[in-house]
This record gives sequence, structure tokens and C-alpha cells, in this order.
Amino acid sequence: MTRRDVYAAIEAGGTKFVCGVAHSHDEILDTTRIATGTPEETIRQCLDFFKSKAKQYGSPRSFGIGSFGALDPSIGSPRFGWITETPKAGWRHTDLAGPFARQFGVPVGFDTDVNAAALAEFRWGAGISIAAGTSGATLVYFTVGTGIGGGAVVGGRLLHGLVHPEMGHLKTPRAPGDLEFSGVCAYHGDCLEGLACGPAINERWGVPAEELEADHEAWNMESFYLAHAVVSVTALLSPHIVVLGGGVMSVDGLIGKVRREAESAMAGYFPPAWGHDHLNDYIVKPGLGETPGLSGAIALAIDAAQSTPSRERSYP
Repeated sequence: MTRRDVYAAIEAGGTKFVCGVAHSHDEILDTTRIATGTPEETIRQCLDFFKSKAKQYGSPRSFGIGSFGALDPSIGSPRFGWITETPKAGWRHTDLAGPFARQFGVPVGFDTDVNAAALAEFRWGAGISIAAGTSGATLVYFTVGTGIGGGAVVGGRLLHGLVHPEMGHLKTPRAPGDLEFSGVCAYHGDCLEGLACGPAINERWGVPAEELEADHEAWNMESFYLAHAVVSVTALLSPHIVVLGGGVMSVDGLIGKVRREAESAMAGYFPPAWGHDHLNDYIVKPGLGETPGLSGAIALAIDAAQSTPSRERSYP
């Protein structure tokens, strides 16, 4: 009997690392959650998990890591696989991918957690219909939770420039009645993340987002900011679909408010605003659930396994 490929995947978050081994995104063999501590102890616990599972399921063909950032996803860079200028205490300038590549001697796919989620949604989730039927299909994915991040797949490939997109730090107009709030972003204050992430909602209203009623005025303000983010990426990338995920988006009725605000802000100019039914298909929830991060890491691992040797980093 031929042994099937096993892929190792890590969704690296600021509060927890989700580790898994899988044959595919829909055939996950085993997972564990590890609280995010220091880099040394967190990486050690992850390695222990994967070494144990290698004995049980066989050595992984490759790794995929979708991580909080900022980070360096540029193949060929001497710091490929590193977390760089992150606000996460203790994690700045951490080589995250290297320990796994050195331990197992396999390629590692590495990108932001939100780029990984965008890739998974494109292939297996909300974007599956456009991926199959549209040449040059483009999907944008936003996660709205403790922070806000955005990733994009353009023509089937993850979007990178000098590094990775930082859509959470877009500047948006200020919502009516929200001129005094200074925002919570440690770098920019009142960028999108600073105004609309979960901690911003808590800071502005004095209670966590999950304790606010669905008809609270906070959600009119939240929908304003998220709608303007959607309009900004519509102007820049003209995506076929925009996916809004993360814990904040689980609020009942919020996505409908975002659609209405976006339609108003588009002012009839952009194609998605030409028909209400189309806008419902344009701004959508994830097809893989609210947190498709582990599926995204599996997608990165599959791509890393299929890459040519010239595109793999050497880990001394």
C-alpha cells in the first residue's frame, strides 16, 4: 500500500499556536493547541508535537506556517521565515520557520496568517466558484478580531510586494460621531485596525465586543469602517469577492450592515454596487468557518512541497 503524503501545518497566533498534521485540508489527522509563550518554549512544544506525530503518521513532506506578523515571506531573503517588527512582546526578530526546516529537512511554506486564510478560502471556501470559473480570479480576505489583517489572492497566487499586504493599517474616513476617539494601534493610532478591531470596540464603549447587543450603535460605526476598507480594496484590486472573517464578524447582522454601507460608499461607481443581489455575493463570510487559518497553513505546505528546489530557502 502506498503511503500518502503527510503535511504539517501551524496557525501561529498571538495567543495560541494551532498545530496539525493532515493529508489534505479536509482530512486532518491530528491537531493540538499550544499557548503562545516565549519563542523558545512555544517552538519547542510545537517540535515535540510534530516529532511525536511523525512516528505515528510518518514524516511530513513539508510544513506550512501562517503566522501573525509583521514577517518576511520573501523567498531568497536571508530572513525568510522570520517574524520581524511585530508588536507581540518577545517575538521580534524570531526565526520561526528555520527550526522546523532544520529538524525535518523539508521545505517550509511561510506567510501571514491572513494571507494563508485567503489562499484557503480561494481554493476551498468562499472563492471556490470564482477560482474554477474565472481567469485571473482575485479574492481579498479580511480578518477582524484582536487585530485586523487583510490578504489577497490574485490570479491564483498570493499577493506580495516588498513584503506582504498590511490592509489592517489602511486609513479610512472617520465615522460620524467618532471624531474624538484616538484609536488603539500602537503605530498609527486611528488606522483601520486602530478604529475597528476588537480592542478598539472595547476601548471606545467600555465593554468587550461580544457583550454588545446586535442593535448597539457600535455596529453602525463598525460597519462604516469595514465598508470603507472594502471600498478601498475594490478601488485598488477590483477583486471578484471580498471575504470578511474573524470573531467580530460573528455578530448577527453585521455583514448586512457592511454591505449597505459599502453600497452607499461606492456611490454607484464600482461594478459591485450596480445590483444589490450582486453585492450580497461580493461581500461574504468565509466558506471554511470563521477561522480558516489551519486550512491556509495546509495550503502553504502543499505549495511548498510542489515548489522547485530553487525556490526553497537553505537552512544551515
